[in-house]
Amino acid sequence: MTIQWFPGHMAKARREVTEKLKLVDIIFELVDARIPYSSRNPMIDEIIQHKPRLVLLNKADMADKEITKQWIQYFKDQGISALAINSQAGIGMKEIVAEAKNILSEKFDRMRAKGIKPRAIRAMIVGIPNAGKSTLINRLAKKNIAKTGNTPGVTKAQQWIKVGKELELLDTPGILWPKFDDQEVGLKLAVTGAIKDTLLNMHDIATYAMRYLEKAYPDRLRDRFKLEVVPEETVELFDTVGKARGCLVSGGEVDYDKVAELVIREIRMEKLGPLSFEKPSDLVVDVDEVVLEDKAGVLEPNPES
Repeated sequence: MTIQWFPGHMAKARREVTEKLKLVDIIFELVDARIPYSSRNPMIDEIIQHKPRLVLLNKADMADKEITKQWIQYFKDQGISALAINSQAGIGMKEIVAEAKNILSEKFDRMRAKGIKPRAIRAMIVGIPNAGKSTLINRLAKKNIAKTGNTPGVTKAQQWIKVGKELELLDTPGILWPKFDDQEVGLKLAVTGAIKDTLLNMHDIATYAMRYLEKAYPDRLRDRFKLEVVPEETVELFDTVGKARGCLVSGGEVDYDKVAELVIREIRMEKLGPLSFEKPSDLVVDVDEVVLEDKAGVLEPNPES
């Protein structure tokens, strides 16, 4: 099925981003380092056009470092600067300002040559919900300015936020694309927690995650879930994991719901170590499609953690 989630405030945000572009020098595009391609809004390129941009791969501590390096090179090859950061721990904050200065050095040199007094860099932060924008803003500002919360769409209004004397941020609501044409994108967002678990078929998500790990991180999958071999049949795979990890109901039968929840929880808690669920080379490789069932008919992003 086609996954859709495009609330009214996000449509408004798209218009506001377009209107406010002339006020800023640079765009900070925030993505999830575990899924840098799938966590990008495909409308962003169209919206910001030729405005200078810095891609920030957030939650880099949860991603495979070697693959993150590949993504940074991928963006570099497209003429886009990118940094790996961890806004939760405050890692990479100084590099953001330094790289923004580097990107805009020619513009500010021209301003100085015209006798225009130097001023703070003006940046706009954009990204899909759950990318960690509010946490990043609070880290940069070194205080709790941007709202974070446990309900989707906490950030709904634009506000200017001063970060020392060198940077001013224009925060914007997260923008999620109106539909996922590729169902695997939805699965990746679900595995990493960007979509509410209650709206999805957890069996499909866990199956997708384990089959991906079977190809990308087979040793970690086998070691964590005590698998001598990874069964080809999904039911057998769930049975093996369930029995090994005690996900049983009365009578010794495997509780498939518990198995699915266990697998996803342990991936997100990094029990299998830092994981990346896509790499640049995947963009030209066909993958098996897994049907994603949306119980409610409309998917919502998960609140920022």
